[in-house]
Amino acid sequence: MKKIRAAVVGYGNIGQYTLQTLEVAPDFEVAGIVRRQGAKERPMELEKYNVVSDIAELHDVDVAILALPTRECPTYAKKYLAMGINTVDSFDIHTNILNYRAELMPVCKEHGRVSVISAGWDPGSDSIVRMLMQSLAPKGLSYTNFGPGMSMGHSVCVRSKKGVKNALSMTIPLGEGIHRRMVYVELEDGARLEDVAAEVKADPYFANDETHVFAVKSVDEVRDMGHGVHLVRKGVSGKTQNQHFSFDMSINNPALTAQVLVNVARASMRLQPGCYTMVEIPVIDMLPGDREELIGQMV
Repeated sequence: MKKIRAAVVGYGNIGQYTLQTLEVAPDFEVAGIVRRQGAKERPMELEKYNVVSDIAELHDVDVAILALPTRECPTYAKKYLAMGINTVDSFDIHTNILNYRAELMPVCKEHGRVSVISAGWDPGSDSIVRMLMQSLAPKGLSYTNFGPGMSMGHSVCVRSKKGVKNALSMTIPLGEGIHRRMVYVELEDGARLEDVAAEVKADPYFANDETHVFAVKSVDEVRDMGHGVHLVRKGVSGKTQNQHFSFDMSINNPALTAQVLVNVARASMRLQPGCYTMVEIPVIDMLPGDREELIGQMV
């Protein structure tokens, strides 16, 4: 069987874990790594791969895994879809997902390609669990409690702010879906903590949560990539009250995001042209192997 040729676009935390995940996936091969600096100063683990600054330098790419900051994903997705390459990403601004999907849908249709967006663990795999819980108790309330742990999207957001050399954003659950953001920043010379804090708190990533910003000498001294989630739904099945469901996990954040991205990259090869979120994709399409065998094993 022909293997799926995947390009990893970006080689930060998620890109590195995505490469590791592709290396052990039985149905994938690595088409190459796309980095802004190309092959300059390539890490030792990339010596055996094609490392380029433009995906056009690679050949026969089936799917591009966008291991990029969220706000860069739309530009790259449109460009690659127009080149005839499927795309997947972990775009994580919840309030913009519907607009992003609507933006990419006509591009996918025009070029006969597939894009799977917002494919991380939240949004992403947690979204599937939330929807399943709601189907089991259609009337009721759901709560998503994150952490405590490092938020990659929020950390990348803070690092983009003027005067910030490095940053870490920690998510602290307060219960019932309410969170506190603890932000630690290394400041550039001359930068004022007050100015950075004001810009961070005004950003959509942070505007709806209690946020505290602290200056530290070294972000690396407080960094921990662990994270987790506790999902709860209490509601009604039919006319029966007091149905209670919960889901917990404790994870390495970028490693799980990378696994999800590879899963949906696989699924993208089985879908009709269009733009999808994970809740629209059969879970079985995210697994390697024959569908009949999987049904026999798991049902």
